Amino acid sequence: MDPINGGTGEYGQEGDGTMPRQRPPRDPLASDFAQSTPALARTVQLVSGDLLLTVNPVDGSEIEPCPPGERPGRPEKFGAAERAEAARAARPPVPPGPAQPALPLLERQDERERLVRLLARGRSVRLTGPAGSGRTALLDLVAEDCSDLAPDGVVRLTGFHRTSADVLYDLLYAVHDAPLHRPERDELLELVREIGAVVVLDDIEFGGAALDELIEATPECAFLFGATPDVQAPSADSAVEEVLLGGLERAAGIDLLERAAGRVLTEEEANWAGDLWFESEGLPLRFVQAGALLRQRDQLRANRGAVDEYGVFEDELPVDAPFDAVEGEDVPLPSLGEAAAPAPLLAARLSASARATLRFAVALGGEVPHQAHLPALVGDTHADAALGELAACGLVSPVGSRYRLAAGVLTQLEAAGYADDITDRARTAAQHYTWWAGHPSVTPERVCAEADAVLAVLAALAVLVPVTEPPAEDEESTAVQLARAAAPAFAAGLHWSAWERALRSGTEAARLAGDVSEQAYFHHELGILAVCEGLLDRARAELEASIGLRGALADKRGTTAGRRALALVSDRTGGVPGIGATAGEEVPDARHDESASPPGGIPAAFPPVRPPLDTLVTHRVPASEPGPQKPRGGGVRRLARRNLVAAGSGALLAAVLGTVVTLGMTSHDSTDTPSDNVNTNPSASQGADDGSLGADTPKKDDKGDTGTATSRPTDPGPDGTLGTSDDPTPPATGNEPSDAPSGTKQPTSKPPTSPTTKPPTSKPPTSRPPTSKPPTSQPPTSQPPTSEPPTSEPPTEPATSDTAGGPASSASASAPESADAGSPGGDVI
Repeated sequence: MDPINGGTGEYGQEGDGTMPRQRPPRDPLASDFAQSTPALARTVQLVSGDLLLTVNPVDGSEIEPCPPGERPGRPEKFGAAERAEAARAARPPVPPGPAQPALPLLERQDERERLVRLLARGRSVRLTGPAGSGRTALLDLVAEDCSDLAPDGVVRLTGFHRTSADVLYDLLYAVHDAPLHRPERDELLELVREIGAVVVLDDIEFGGAALDELIEATPECAFLFGATPDVQAPSADSAVEEVLLGGLERAAGIDLLERAAGRVLTEEEANWAGDLWFESEGLPLRFVQAGALLRQRDQLRANRGAVDEYGVFEDELPVDAPFDAVEGEDVPLPSLGEAAAPAPLLAARLSASARATLRFAVALGGEVPHQAHLPALVGDTHADAALGELAACGLVSPVGSRYRLAAGVLTQLEAAGYADDITDRARTAAQHYTWWAGHPSVTPERVCAEADAVLAVLAALAVLVPVTEPPAEDEESTAVQLARAAAPAFAAGLHWSAWERALRSGTEAARLAGDVSEQAYFHHELGILAVCEGLLDRARAELEASIGLRGALADKRGTTAGRRALALVSDRTGGVPGIGATAGEEVPDARHDESASPPGGIPAAFPPVRPPLDTLVTHRVPASEPGPQKPRGGGVRRLARRNLVAAGSGALLAAVLGTVVTLGMTSHDSTDTPSDNVNTNPSASQGADDGSLGADTPKKDDKGDTGTATSRPTDPGPDGTLGTSDDPTPPATGNEPSDAPSGTKQPTSKPPTSPTTKPPTSKPPTSRPPTSKPPTSQPPTSQPPTSEPPTSEPPTEPATSDTAGGPASSASASAPESADAGSPGGDVI
């Protein structure tokens, strides 16, 4: 009710019949026609399995585990009245204008009775016939005959651009009351298993295993499929009966032509109809269109007679109507070629609004816009009547709850030039549907009902965008706007196959337009859809792409929504907590892992020497990686790289130390044994100024001796290099290389060690690795460290002695050390 005028206020009338008063302006300085405040964005919450999905068209949808209190109960079935209302909504709307006479279904009685008998036995049947054979009309009659066969009645569905999963969900919503609830796969199969109905599925596009899966999921349903011969047939093991539908006989074709023309045919027209029957193989659609040609011919003859006699009704003839027989007394019959492809001739004799509607249908790939959209698209307030003209001529046919161009009409119109302005028509339709899909008064269910038309516009734009100029900097892409407006409506209306197609079309359009913000939105929505469908790997990839793009744009709200969804994916995949939620930036604790040991730890056979922290930082980026370092933004990759560097450095150190110890234990080429060179006070390191790595200075022993050995050069080794010796005494002559075989005892000149002298126990001798590792604590000196072992000659197997205090004592002092170093399970003291 109008709060100012009172009464109903509809159509400009008051309750008392007086004219309404003019509403005063809200502000003396503002006009009443000022633009109103834009409506808020619509957010819809729905339940998908055990997840709660909030469709947010601004920042991106949000998903979280559904709280137990908000989980919907088991859906209930519709009653008889509700099922009748749903069946009425599934039928295409009645075209406006005068009612057209219903044409009979000729020569189809045998097929009709056979189909009803098979369905009454619970069998599924597939009715196969070419386009234009009257398949849809026969299915309508069979559905009426089977209305009382099943407890859930007859359910009419469309298989046009539908998969088997889409059909299952459509069947669920046709029988059960489940608003804003999309069950997961297991629950869906449990619900549809209890449905007992006769399902009429026309224009099916799948067969084989997918058809078997659909039948197995609904054991209490009897299906009546309608398909063309080019659709894949059912599998050999399926129990689907096949019924073929052919053309009409010649007598039946002429009878149908007379009913469509509304009069008896003349002899010339009957002969013309016979030639048409032979050319069309008796398809009923051709006789319906031929009847429309005869009606137009009669109308032209009547209008020409009125013009010749009275000079009136000149405006009744279309502007582009053919006038090749203006001077003759009669309008000739169409030729056989025009009757075989009658679409251009029929369209030329229709109104301007009908021809404009056909142009839009050609631009949309055969999809005819709903009659409610025609006035806005065509620019004529009475353009909705164009649908009635097209239906009467047989140029359109019903598909589900809408209309499409009849079989062969699209090709005929394209050849006649109706696709010349396809780019302008597609852009006009895209702008209109963008405004309409985003209007607050349009429900998501209404948008889903016209999903095929919206998707057809997106498909047309996808073909036209690459060959057209990109939009200006201040102009957004039309395809991006349409996908952005329609995708949330498809999601809220539970038409998720259309949702996915709109998102992918929008992603490609945003990429071509260079719109990074919209690319991030579409990637985010694709990730949310993948989470709902259980495709977690795909969801992670899409969400990470969205977070990266939004991070580059500093979109904090969008990045937050993406991180929340990514954290849910990590929880469901059992990932490391926090890594998925912080994609795009560094993990706070990542730096503490740089100096950590390898996952398996350092083997116990090697000294527990930890490399300095700066060593790992220096070798963070391998030298083999060319090019500059990548910008910050990959937290997971940075963490993985640091862990790999730390593990690799630890493994390298272990390998080097193991090589040194192994060489010392297994070499037998020299009589100079390492055990003979060990004195009572071994040095832990070289001097601080002799070019060494700078080890600690050893402490004094009990006798006050520092135990420091001066390093001096020795004789050249076999390869001509100089080595160093830590032994303060000159080498004995008995240690010179000889030809004695390995393992024989060699005399030594070392004095026996005193029994009272204790070997150092505070720290074992530290074996230095080769100089492949750069020094880190001391600068290099004049003499660089060599890569040879400390002794000038290759060590041999230590000699043993039975005498106490002699060389055997020295060997016994070093044997436990060597045994522990060589065994994998030894402990280092």
